[in-house]
Amino acid sequence: MTHTIIKNGLLIDGTGAEPKEGHIVVVKDNRIEYAGEESGYTATGNETTIDAQGGTITPGFIDTHVHIMFEYSPVSQRLATPFSYMYYQVQEYMKTTLNAGVTSVRDALGTDLGVKKAVEDGLVSGPRMQLSINALTTTGGHGDGYTVSGNTLDLMHSDYPGMPNGMCDGVEEVRKKTREMLRAGAEVIKVHATGGVLSATDHPEFTQFSLEELKVIVEEGKFRKNTRVMAHAQGAEGIKNAVRAGIHSIEHGIFIDDEAIELMVENGTFLVPTLLAPVAVLETADETGMPASAVEKSKEVIDIHVASFTKAYKAGVKIAMGTDAGVFKHGTNLRELELMCNAGMTPMDAIVASTKTAAECLGWEENVGTIEAGKFADILVIKGNPLEDIKSLSNHDTIQVVMKDGKIEKDIR
Repeated sequence: MTHTIIKNGLLIDGTGAEPKEGHIVVVKDNRIEYAGEESGYTATGNETTIDAQGGTITPGFIDTHVHIMFEYSPVSQRLATPFSYMYYQVQEYMKTTLNAGVTSVRDALGTDLGVKKAVEDGLVSGPRMQLSINALTTTGGHGDGYTVSGNTLDLMHSDYPGMPNGMCDGVEEVRKKTREMLRAGAEVIKVHATGGVLSATDHPEFTQFSLEELKVIVEEGKFRKNTRVMAHAQGAEGIKNAVRAGIHSIEHGIFIDDEAIELMVENGTFLVPTLLAPVAVLETADETGMPASAVEKSKEVIDIHVASFTKAYKAGVKIAMGTDAGVFKHGTNLRELELMCNAGMTPMDAIVASTKTAAECLGWEENVGTIEAGKFADILVIKGNPLEDIKSLSNHDTIQVVMKDGKIEKDIR
């Protein structure tokens, strides 16, 4: 049994409450035992102390949309890389993600159950993971690797043991494919409800899957202890189809319209905006060999994306932080908070979106997302005050201490 006291820092607990001076956090083994005024806890003298040195204590951040198993790279490089190499690369991606202060992620396709088990069994370090395994997609839709040359080149490896191929058309194929993902260990179902920026043969506004097909996916999820469904949905029609079908979260939401926003508020649907995705595509296009079609579509959507986010935020849509990390470099996740603030969100709301609301989006609010007694000890010590300089969070040196499940994963004080 171990006890750790984290003290001498401004406490931002993730609930949206006012920051608190003179409060401490006490960790017993892997859970928070106490969070409150220092005078309210009697120390035994046997505790380990972490001195926040006048910085800020926050919950670990949660990224609700990553692809932890890969990073976008030139086609020639992917073709020259052996299959198993990705299992060594992912160890670095996970370590970098933790160093950035992200202690939990929802993987939006590409990671199989073995990676999560390796983290849980302590073989490698990594964030908590909620897996979708692979995304359901239509023939010719976002996720179909068919190119204009007539050849197929998937962004990532698929259709290997533990990673079913997600292609399906028609109600019964969709039902079976959903069951295959659940069988492979999916804890959330991912569906491509529209085209996307990286698609070679479609456009973000193109609608994929009928309302009936989407309803079947939701229905199958409910049969498995209410497994939730997340929808890559960028065009307005696809967004509204997803919400009407009962899908839990809308990923990206680029062309969201007033009707879609009204439906999302009415149904309590989450928006995971991933503002960083098109920004990063443009920044890294030359380095990664990003196709010209993706660059052009990113230029087309980037301002629309920001405007849609601002409109949804002002209307009261529940927003959970997500980035699409993997389309660009892992470890840059917390740039998303600055982008959300640039689009009108307050710094405190951005932190809540990345902690409490993100945990709710994953259905993990009982255990993570806020600093409260009884929850898992996923805690950060941050240099300075992020409410005064939200941009500083994108610098790994700002994240001084990372504790996940009561274990120190990083300490650079």
